[in-house]
Amino acid sequence: MQKFNVALVGLLMLLVGLCSTASAVEVNGDAYVGVYSKYLWRGFDLSGSQPVAQGGVDITAGNCTVSYWTNLQLSTDEGYEDGEANETDIVLDYSRDLNDLVSISVGNIFYQLDSIPDTNELYLSIALNTILSPALTVYYDWDECDETGLFYTLSVGHDIAFTDALALSLGALVSYNQSSDYAVGDYDEFHNYELSAALDYAISETVSVNASVLFSEGISDEAKDSIDSMNAGNSEIVSGVAVTYAF
Repeated sequence: MQKFNVALVGLLMLLVGLCSTASAVEVNGDAYVGVYSKYLWRGFDLSGSQPVAQGGVDITAGNCTVSYWTNLQLSTDEGYEDGEANETDIVLDYSRDLNDLVSISVGNIFYQLDSIPDTNELYLSIALNTILSPALTVYYDWDECDETGLFYTLSVGHDIAFTDALALSLGALVSYNQSSDYAVGDYDEFHNYELSAALDYAISETVSVNASVLFSEGISDEAKDSIDSMNAGNSEIVSGVAVTYAF
């Protein structure tokens, strides 16, 4: 396992090298901020069912993107502090089209967490540029996980454009946990499914507003037990509104 981790760190260094070659190309990005009814991640309620503000910045140069994202607790509850930024993520991503049909993304997510050890996940995503845009993503916790540390998601989505400025995005996702014991649980079973809908309205060429809702529910008994240990139940709904500025 140690040799495997060294190889993965080497892959991450290669990713940094690939992104460094993009310095001569045009740079663009976006900044966004939103307010949500709770912070829901892989079916887990990480905000104690209290509202949160979430925001971030994405900077893209060529095929490479560096992203910064943070979660801010808005209301006080037991174990949570009002106004506390309890998670910050930094993502390094390399994405490209292999051909007209297949696209790939590879990257690393650094999770800076409050009161528990920080961790890292490498990921690889393969998407088909066809109807419903199916995508398979594999995550590997190479940092704090003691067991296998793999987590898989399979997603589909469809966009419906009502006007040039208004569009509806529908999505569905199912996940499988393979002993990702640090973040999810020490079991090999289907974890959760999610159904989502988002309405996007472009105020101008650079500013847009997004209203979204997401439903998540555990699938296997092991997943439900793991989710129930943190949530009031194994099914959750989160809604929110966000504003994005593209540059």
